[in-house]
Amino acid sequence: MKILLAEDSRADAALMMARLASFGHEVTLAENGQVAFDKFCESPPDLVLMDIEMPLMNGFECANRMRAFEAMQKWAWTPIVFLTGSDVPGNLVTAIEAGADDYLVKGVPEDVLHAKMKAMARIAAMRQLLAIANQKLEQQASRDGLTGLFNRRWMDIKVDHAWVESIRKSTPFAILMLDVDNFKKYNDHYGHQAGDDCLRAIANTIEAVVVESNVEGFEGYTTDAFTARYGGEEFAVVIPGVSNLAYERCATRILESVRKLDIKHEHNMVWNMVTVSIGGCRIEPSSGELAKIFRDADAKLYLAKRNGRNRIELAG
Repeated sequence: MKILLAEDSRADAALMMARLASFGHEVTLAENGQVAFDKFCESPPDLVLMDIEMPLMNGFECANRMRAFEAMQKWAWTPIVFLTGSDVPGNLVTAIEAGADDYLVKGVPEDVLHAKMKAMARIAAMRQLLAIANQKLEQQASRDGLTGLFNRRWMDIKVDHAWVESIRKSTPFAILMLDVDNFKKYNDHYGHQAGDDCLRAIANTIEAVVVESNVEGFEGYTTDAFTARYGGEEFAVVIPGVSNLAYERCATRILESVRKLDIKHEHNMVWNMVTVSIGGCRIEPSSGELAKIFRDADAKLYLAKRNGRNRIELAG
């Protein structure tokens, strides 16, 4: 268990660290309340053991600030136990009101201290399991069940944030809208299971292009780009801070990569394989609105459809 020990007395700190280390715990020392708070924010521990009377910031104030920081960061609750030199009931009341969970007298017997640390270790293990469960729930809430890409709801949240950042940094903002050509005919002819497999393959291909472009970092591209399933057989690629050349290159690579999948589609006009149509819009944040970017990209997508499919139409 990772323990943050806040203690200004060198003698008391050395003794407590030795006792905790003998139980197998990893202990980080903070010599006052301010240092304890800073270390808590930098690397959250499994448990905080904190003296009440310390210079710069006492234990009560430090506990209050730790709880406020946890609430702001939406962290899981971290147990805080105060260390005191006297077993006074009033100390427990004040400790609980300050955000602590318990208190220990500094001269607590070895077996009692060991038992307390075992209980706190169980809590730490449960907190870790809870954090993993919450992470899985967040992934389920943000990802499309079929393709694994960001879903529409999560895309909207990320787009709003990216748009605000583009305005703040005065950088370009681009969106690519993609639609699988004649997908209803594909589903009707090959069946819905094959249709699902087709969408997964295309989603993986689009995502691979975006990720590879991030890794390669070709000129004018941004590592903030992401892919989402917009709905049905439609996908979106959001590329904030992208140059016009990189924006066009990304669209071209996606179009060509889907062709290279060479998925048979007998009812897709002259190509006899699965293809996509792409529409896009790229603007400076000062010259437009977010909703208009989507409308313009969507209009270009339908233009690509009208002009024969398996092609790209871009604005900006």
